[in-house]
Amino acid sequence: MPQLNPHPWFFIMLTSWLTFSLVIQPKLLSFVTVNPPSNKPTTTPNTTPWTWPWT
Repeated sequence: MPQLNPHPWFFIMLTSWLTFSLVIQPKLLSFVTVNPPSNKPTTTPNTTPWTWPWT
């Protein structure tokens, strides 16, 4: 059963995982977000309850 042979697939998985975690991920994390979150306090809007006609 050749699908049980992990030799070529394990090496490919390991190489791609290491490439992602050591090369691609630090490059992606170095970008600055375009819209950084602000420290503005959140305000809750004043809402009035809906009066249902059947109650």
